[in-house]
Amino acid sequence: MAQPLMPHATASWLVDNTSLSFEQIADFCGLHILEVQAIADDTAQTKLTGRDPVRAHELTVDEIEKGQANPDYRLQMIKGPEQVRRTKGPRYTPVSKRQDKPDGIAWIIRNHPEISDGTISTLIGTTRTTIAAIRERSHWNIANITPKDPVTLGLTSQRELDAAVAKAAKASGVEQAPTDHRLEGDREALIEQLRAERLQAARDAASAGEDAATPGDGGFVDPFRR
Repeated sequence: MAQPLMPHATASWLVDNTSLSFEQIADFCGLHILEVQAIADDTAQTKLTGRDPVRAHELTVDEIEKGQANPDYRLQMIKGPEQVRRTKGPRYTPVSKRQDKPDGIAWIIRNHPEISDGTISTLIGTTRTTIAAIRERSHWNIANITPKDPVTLGLTSQRELDAAVAKAAKASGVEQAPTDHRLEGDREALIEQLRAERLQAARDAASAGEDAATPGDGGFVDPFRR
């Protein structure tokens, strides 16, 4: 069942402005009945400002009246709140990284000229106008733009960049160098390498200890022996 956008504030308004039971309000707002009781008794941690569900087009006056006339009636919401959906377009980039975008764009243009401006726009989260200005060296800050790997700058991921390069190469007919799979599972390989190094170090230490001891005397070295 859909719930109001601000359930606690809505419950506060219903407590103050209707004679609905706490159970009805709790059911409509998706709260525990004790939470509604606390709101009614002003014992909630924060004093809430009521939110009118009628003005919010979540509940009708007729629905409230039905509930007040019948304590067993369950209020029906008109419609649930609109869910926020991400719209298509350039990805969001934190303010702290936006100044790095021109450097990342310049790097892609220099190292992967086969990638289209549209793909660069999607990868970096910028406009085609900016890309064209950097490509044509007419950007207002072109003198200070230094090509830098966008992955290192945190503007995109290595996987996304590799996918864009592969797609652009395939579309343009450019042959790519064979993919090096040696680094796949590098974390596991590194762990195994460290284990092997530790084991070898332990063996070397044990071997050195055996060499220091004289055979047959249990490792005891007589300081007076000549």
